[in-house]
Amino acid sequence: MNLDKQIAVVTGVSKGIGLELIKLLLEKGTIVAGWGRTAPSFQHENFHFFSCDVSVEDQVEKAYQETVSKLGSDIRILVNNAGFGVAGKFEEMSSEDWKSMFDTNVHGIFYVSKRLVPAMKAADEGHILNVASIAGLNGVANFAGYVGTKHAVRGISHSMYMELRDFGIKVSTIYPGSIQTNFFDSIPGMGANENMMRPIDVAQTIVQTLETHPNYFVADVECRPLRPKGKQ
Repeated sequence: MNLDKQIAVVTGVSKGIGLELIKLLLEKGTIVAGWGRTAPSFQHENFHFFSCDVSVEDQVEKAYQETVSKLGSDIRILVNNAGFGVAGKFEEMSSEDWKSMFDTNVHGIFYVSKRLVPAMKAADEGHILNVASIAGLNGVANFAGYVGTKHAVRGISHSMYMELRDFGIKVSTIYPGSIQTNFFDSIPGMGANENMMRPIDVAQTIVQTLETHPNYFVADVECRPLRPKGKQ
């Protein structure tokens, strides 16, 4: 897809992958609607921020209506990037944290995507890209809730692409390993470091996936740091 003049919705834009992604899309001439709980400290004439917690469907509906009112309904790109993880032993995890992860990481994808699919079907073109995690491909001790959400993202994404491919809509999933983001800020004993991937590299991979030929579909992209423990 040629990204110039396309309208894209990107969730979770305040920092990390989301922030780097909107900058790259804007360089390509894309008009970007950023949905998030916190506005990024970033301004551009083609960037429009809409306050939205994707875990709350009423807020998603409000952001959708405001976006369509300002930018029109012909939205052909959606990147479901909003998500977070809480670490903890399975039996010690608070039910509130467990539910919050599913509300944002899983239900949020449903709330957002279902509103944008009809216009993509009408255009016979669209691309939805869901940001999962390596945790969506295997288990991780002390991350059962987060891992569960990202396994759900994988299953939902694969089902979506089987349902939507005949309408010209691609549904891709990216599974990044450890990235230098704020994800680790609240996890004791873990911190972002230079041996992790840079957010901009993951964002570039997302852009490359969006720019593919209309009949070329990338279902899954797995990316990892080459030397996660540094040079030995």
